[in-house]
This record gives sequence, structure tokens and C-alpha cells, in this order.
Amino acid sequence: MRQILNDADRALIEKHIREAEILTGVQIVFAVTKRSDCYAELPWKAFAFGVSVTGLAVFFLLMLTSVWITKTTILLSVSSILVTGTALALLTLLLPWFARLFLSASRKETEPLQYAESLFLSHELFASEGRRGFLMLISKFERQIVILPDAGVKKLLSADAMKNIISGMKIHLRRNELRSAMETGLEKLVETLLPPATEGPDKNELPELIINE
Repeated sequence: MRQILNDADRALIEKHIREAEILTGVQIVFAVTKRSDCYAELPWKAFAFGVSVTGLAVFFLLMLTSVWITKTTILLSVSSILVTGTALALLTLLLPWFARLFLSASRKETEPLQYAESLFLSHELFASEGRRGFLMLISKFERQIVILPDAGVKKLLSADAMKNIISGMKIHLRRNELRSAMETGLEKLVETLLPPATEGPDKNELPELIINE
């Protein structure tokens, strides 16, 4: 599988994670994914939009002009409608920014959250001593960041603190600066949790520091 982070960036981020864990006493795991869901409905939404708009345009064009309705006219009208719809559907597969235009705000937020929760459970990030696990998910397609602290850390992070971490990371994510987004998240987390949240073992209890899916 092609890595979202190159080896140099991955090694650097893992080094920063270990440093942040020593400073905060928290077991930190990053997860990076291209998208949190396949969103199979997006091409169909684009197709329906293209067909509707083009069909309406063709209707008014025929109504307002004195074009004689023939089989050729009908064939050209139907073809133009279908071609436009198909072209827009294909664009959602080729251009992520175009596909995002048809993604609802609710799904943009809920899908990364659900994906983060599934990763938290499947990778057993709750298994650290003192429930000190901390997951930060970056979902590139949705341009969303989800923070999931375990029980031992959650009580130390207010909602405003988590929003501050996410907002700082999103500035870089919008520019597709993935490494900078992760570094900013770690810096803000350390600033928020210093002095150390809790005394914990020196060993790395959650060794998979970056989940890349």
C-alpha cells in the first residue's frame, strides 16, 4: 500500500511523538487516512445535478427559440443531458475538491468520527496503563481532524482545548501540509497538558505510533 507519509516525515513525526509522550505522560497515536468512507453516492449526486441543470437549460432553450423539433433535435438534447451528467460524475472520481462539493456537512463530520472510533477499538488504544491513550485522526478527503482521548486524558482536556488543537492543525491540512499539521497538533497538545498529565511507565505501550490506512 502506498504510504501517505514518506519515510523521512514518518520517522521525524515518530520522534516528535516519543518526545511528546515523555513530556506529557500520554500515549499518543496518529492515524492518517485518504478518506473515512467510500462515499459511493457522490458520483450519483453529481450525475443527477448535471442532468437536472442541463435538462432545464435545454428545455428553456427549445421554448425560447424557434428551433424545429425533429428526431435529431431530440437526440442531441438527450445526448447533451447524459454527457453532462456523466462528465460531472467522472469529475468526482478524479478531483477530490469537486467531489467534496456534493458531500453533506453532516457526513463530512460524522464519518471521520465513526472511523476514528473504530480505529480506537480495533487497535486497542484503551489498553494503556491508566487509560492514557490519545488518538488523533487526520482524514485528508474530508479535511477533518478527530481527537479521541481515553478516560485518563479526557478529564484533562476541555472542549475548547481540543478545538484549539484542531483549528491549529487545520490551517496546515488545508494547504496539504500533513507533516506540519501533525507537528502543530503535538506542540499544542504538549502546551495544554504541561505539567505532565500523570506519571506513567517509560515504555511505549502503544507502539504503532502512526496508523496509515
